Amino acid sequence: MKQLEKLKLNILRISIGLVYLFFGFIKFIPNLSPAEDLATNTIGILTFGILHSSLSLIVLAVVETLIGVFLIANWKPRIFISIAIVHILFTFTPLFLLPEEIFGKGELVFTLAGQYIVKNIIILSALLSLKIDLNNNLEKTDSTEPPSEQLIAIKNQ
Repeated sequence: MKQLEKLKLNILRISIGLVYLFFGFIKFIPNLSPAEDLATNTIGILTFGILHSSLSLIVLAVVETLIGVFLIANWKPRIFISIAIVHILFTFTPLFLLPEEIFGKGELVFTLAGQYIVKNIIILSALLSLKIDLNNNLEKTDSTEPPSEQLIAIKNQ
């Protein structure tokens, strides 16, 4: 059972990593990402225009690509899952900052850009599942390790 659970979590982590890697990579190529304008407009608002749109897109591409690589490689998962959660939460800000780009003819009708954002609920849920599992495993490890005195006694036997 534990092996199956580990396999499921690895599949989840790697698939999220692949999504991040792909969507990060396409942002390096001008006009290839369908979310390019939305991303640069949102970052412009969030940074009060400090980051130029071309620089903001490169920064976003680097961040998303690194998240993808590190999730796939399972290197520092606690750090990069946390970074991914923060990133994915920021992807929801256009719902409030740029509603005219997100909603179509009605309040519950999304434009293509809006649909692009709403699907991130699934990624957020998966990232939270991975984070919960990592935290749960950390608690199990901490609670099952014997005190240092017991380790010394075991070593001296």
